[in-house]
Amino acid sequence: MRVADETGSVVRRLRLRAGLTQEGLAERSGVSVRTIRGIETGSRRNPQLASLVQLADALELSAGDRQDLLTSLVPATPAVTGPPLNATDEPVVVPRQLPAVPASFAGRRTELDRLDAVPAGTAVIAGPGGIGKTWLALNWAHRHRDRFLDGQLFVDLRGFSPDERPMDPDVAVRGFLDSLGVEPNRVPADPHARTALFRSLVAGKRLLIVLDNATGTGQVVPLLPGGDTCTVLVTSRARLVGLVAGHDAHLVLVGTLPDPEARALLARRLGTARITAEPAAVEEMIEFCGGFPLALGVLAGHAAIRPQLPLAALVTDLREMGLDLLDHDPAAGLPTVLSWSLRHLTTEQRTVFALLGIAPGPDIGLPAAASLTALPTARARKVVRALEEASLLTRDRHGRCAMHDLVRAYAITVAHDLAEPARQTALERVVDFYLHTANTADRLLNPHRRLQLDPPAPGTRPHPLSDAAAALAWLTAEHAHVLAAQHTAESQHRYRVVWQLAWTLYTFLVRRGYRDEVRTAWQTAVAATAHLPDPAARALAHRRLGRAYSRLGQHEDAISQLRRALDLTEDPTEQAHIHHAFAAAWERRADHRRALEHAQRALDLYHRLGFPLLEAHALTAIGSSAVHLGDYDTARQHCRTALVLCRRHHDPAGEADTLHTLGRAAHHASHHNQAVHYYEEALRLYGTLGNTTAGADTLADLGHSHIALGQYDHARAAWQQALQLYQGQHRDLDVQRVQQQLDTLHHFTGEPAPPPPVPSAATPPTSLPASGHSHDRSYWRC
Repeated sequence: MRVADETGSVVRRLRLRAGLTQEGLAERSGVSVRTIRGIETGSRRNPQLASLVQLADALELSAGDRQDLLTSLVPATPAVTGPPLNATDEPVVVPRQLPAVPASFAGRRTELDRLDAVPAGTAVIAGPGGIGKTWLALNWAHRHRDRFLDGQLFVDLRGFSPDERPMDPDVAVRGFLDSLGVEPNRVPADPHARTALFRSLVAGKRLLIVLDNATGTGQVVPLLPGGDTCTVLVTSRARLVGLVAGHDAHLVLVGTLPDPEARALLARRLGTARITAEPAAVEEMIEFCGGFPLALGVLAGHAAIRPQLPLAALVTDLREMGLDLLDHDPAAGLPTVLSWSLRHLTTEQRTVFALLGIAPGPDIGLPAAASLTALPTARARKVVRALEEASLLTRDRHGRCAMHDLVRAYAITVAHDLAEPARQTALERVVDFYLHTANTADRLLNPHRRLQLDPPAPGTRPHPLSDAAAALAWLTAEHAHVLAAQHTAESQHRYRVVWQLAWTLYTFLVRRGYRDEVRTAWQTAVAATAHLPDPAARALAHRRLGRAYSRLGQHEDAISQLRRALDLTEDPTEQAHIHHAFAAAWERRADHRRALEHAQRALDLYHRLGFPLLEAHALTAIGSSAVHLGDYDTARQHCRTALVLCRRHHDPAGEADTLHTLGRAAHHASHHNQAVHYYEEALRLYGTLGNTTAGADTLADLGHSHIALGQYDHARAAWQQALQLYQGQHRDLDVQRVQQQLDTLHHFTGEPAPPPPVPSAATPPTSLPASGHSHDRSYWRC
């Protein structure tokens, strides 16, 4: 045997025993791949001794193996060589190709447990780029190396990488054969034969195969072993549905890190002391990254190379630069990594991805997405599913699509590449979707409200709603998106649409107790109407904002807005509405005589204009003021007239308000059984309407009538329900008031009551002012 051939045989045998490819040995030793290949094939006839020393060091050879390698350069003698290697004698190769686990790996206990539960077979670890799939696979693989006595194979399939070309699976098979010790002259020329040989070699072996960064099922299938003794881990941004469905692979989805695990990752990179020293800055870093490991790693890298820089200074950069700070490395920054996912999308899918990024609201339902993209619903569903399979968005059980904040920030940058008209028309469509669907919902909840809208933009398909229940369900799910659409309309200078969106939400928000949202919506509307040459719209917006301030107890602001509204209009109908709003505002301020004056003026105007249903509302307002002024006969008279009108004109909301006021009049006149009857009728209607705001007030008043009748269990039940509703509506003063009433009842009856502790014990009175819309929330007295 020639010296070069013997040296090449020794190098190859030792490399394969170490489980290294030629590229891996080159990286570890510093000797070029070309040199190593030349030594192994014998084409490099006079390898340098220095190169062999480098190879020996990299292979960490024992003294005997080191001597074998170095003395192979000496002409063969019986003293140093022994018998030549037979070409048919395959070396026993145990590949050990797993890269090291990054030292900053943290957490992932749930995902690791799921992988532990996977039997021998294939597991697909899927998630967006930068989420930590490879780290997870390597961590699990290293933890379980002892299970795979025949070795571990690893290959980066380059499915999503800078060079744009995924690895051909045949190239990967060829590398596996090399790693398993197959001599080059024994590798079949036919790709199918190579795959068959690979499967024959691993059959019956306890081998772990890690296929990292796969692009699709077709790239993976040729690399799957044929038996059931091997375990395969596949990482991919795609969910590889074909592999799961056709090859019984187990899907393990990788999401973001919880805050404690994100903090642990930063601590491993930067040290516990540095993390502990600036907790506020660390919290902001974690919040910005949203549990995205790559983003956390990039920020930690910025901090690590500047050990003297306070983390607070890095947070300042983060606020100013945002996503750009995470793109410091053209090969590994988060935007770059995410961009690789888009290479595998169609033009249509990339466009939808971008448009979803700029859509109003935290997420989006399929009907809204169809209008946003101007796609038929079935087509939109298909595209959304493709984006989900590419791990660019998630869908919940209701089909709503959401993106991680950083993925969405990247989608917004992609949207900037779209033509400006395309972006603007898409936003017009989705805003019109919310406007027209919300208007339909509002009409179903309150048929007596009417708002004339312009036709929606072409391509918009408002969601059909069949009845009030469907309207309530849609608004419950979508009201935050309608508010977001209002801001989008404002940014597009669609000022008429801005106040119309506030209008469409008004009934729902008021009935459900979203008082802050009502104020915000009408503040935005007031600002928008200032741009319109339409005093009627401006008066309406100021009036609604005044009502919103009143409900929040901001009395001076409420009166100021209502006066501004009155100054802006000469329309008697709008003037009547404003006087009605004044009546409510002064009643909440407990100025019941002023409230009565404005309610009477509203009634006179409505009567003169011929609006009998609005007359009914004004009559109820007069009745409410009369109750507070102790004129119960007047209250009953006006409310009974109002009740007839509400029933005649099919106004259940007005009927419920009138019944509630009749209940308060009866309670204060000591007709407590009658009061209970009125309250229960009002509650039935409020329940049908979904009006939890008025329902809570009625329950609170009902409790007082039960107390007056000695029905303490009924009173407790009513107040506990009211308390729960008030808590959900963040009505803190009402929560405090009802809780005190429950505490007092506990002391009086000795029955168990929830905390907080009771401040005092008392004998409950048989009558006290009910809550209604008054600020006078009387507590029981000692």
